[in-house]
Amino acid sequence: MSDSTESVTDEVVEVLNDEAATDPVAVLTSDLQRLQAEFANYKKRVDRDRSLAHELAIGAVLNELLPVLDDLDRAQEHGELIGGFKAVADRITNVTTKIGLEKYGEAGSQFDPQIHEALMHQTSPDVSVPTASAILQPGYKFKERILRPARVSVTDPE
Repeated sequence: MSDSTESVTDEVVEVLNDEAATDPVAVLTSDLQRLQAEFANYKKRVDRDRSLAHELAIGAVLNELLPVLDDLDRAQEHGELIGGFKAVADRITNVTTKIGLEKYGEAGSQFDPQIHEALMHQTSPDVSVPTASAILQPGYKFKERILRPARVSVTDPE
């Protein structure tokens, strides 16, 4: 910068500072606006953090319930869900679904390493893309967050 540009800039800053110093209402108004903006940002951040903590807490509880849900699925497969035990199992399943727990994984779907965990591998001329040919253990997600990947047997094309 040239000396003349610097001197003009210094004069403008000095004039603005003088005007702000002579007008206490403008100074207080700008301070109030700054404080209101800071408080609004703080409130948004706290609300976002509170919501995230709530979701993480629910996810942690649901994660602890996954073995129970697996046991209920196995009991149903073996025909052992009868009477009062069936009512309790249905209630647990309904509550977890209502909270937002989603069960996923079906045999014959395309293998996706983001949501599947391959436990077994085989090849076959019957498939054209890597396929989850058998679901060994279903996967669960809560609000688009994977709590447990589906454990599958993968069939690759020959």
